Amino acid sequence: MGKKAKAVHVAVDFLSSQGKSSNNQIYMTNEDNNTVSVVDGVTDELITTINVGRQPVNVNGNSSTNRIYVTNKGDDTVSVIDAVTNTVIGIIPVGGQPSGVGINPYMDRVYITNAGSDTVSVIDGSTNIVVATIPVETHPINLDVHPYINRIYVANKFKNTVSVIDGLTNTIMATIPVGDQPTDVGTNLSNNRIYVANKNSHTVSVIDAGTNAVIGIVPVMEQPSMIDINGSNNQIHVTNEENSIVSVIDGATNIVIATLPVGDQSTYTITDT
Repeated sequence: MGKKAKAVHVAVDFLSSQGKSSNNQIYMTNEDNNTVSVVDGVTDELITTINVGRQPVNVNGNSSTNRIYVTNKGDDTVSVIDAVTNTVIGIIPVGGQPSGVGINPYMDRVYITNAGSDTVSVIDGSTNIVVATIPVETHPINLDVHPYINRIYVANKFKNTVSVIDGLTNTIMATIPVGDQPTDVGTNLSNNRIYVANKNSHTVSVIDAGTNAVIGIVPVMEQPSMIDINGSNNQIHVTNEENSIVSVIDGATNIVIATLPVGDQSTYTITDT
């Protein structure tokens, strides 16, 4: 898959339940030149390039506020982009080596994993102010938000755990042991399950969001690193870095039902922070 540490992260603004965007703009981080590219999702043409902080590694968007959030690993900040004008409207200091971005659009809260300081920053989307800093376990690299129950699931890469944060109180409500070096988390709203890619154990842990218990371990290909969930067909797509394969898991059975070869430039990639 090429140089994985320079992989591109993609987020689509204004997501609907079908996973399409109303304005079809795609935001991609360019870690080498400290910019975000905005691409037309229909024509695949570059719309504009936005200067952000140093070493932008991840990006996500809030469909309720038309804002895009970019983690800048090199200067410990988050850049806030207005998706209407495609301009930076805020720069927020956070913890060390910010990596993952998760958003609860109902609460207008943005959650940032700080891999270098073992914390999660909570940003108020209306003010662009950090309202809480939550200690988690070692090297939190990515996270996902379950907006219906207001919980945040954090993959602690070097502790082999997932921290569960109560979004109402900003406190840890559970710590769940998973596989070796968890690198990404995905929330399946259709079945209330959480999926965790365990890079070094070549598995995906399946967590019941109601009980915070691991209810399944799915073997996949080598070095799974990124989770993408299609709630409409209850399928989970897992990037396997080592062999450029995407494993497709049936969410009803927790069985791999397909393996898809992808090219070196596939968007199924993740920065290995």
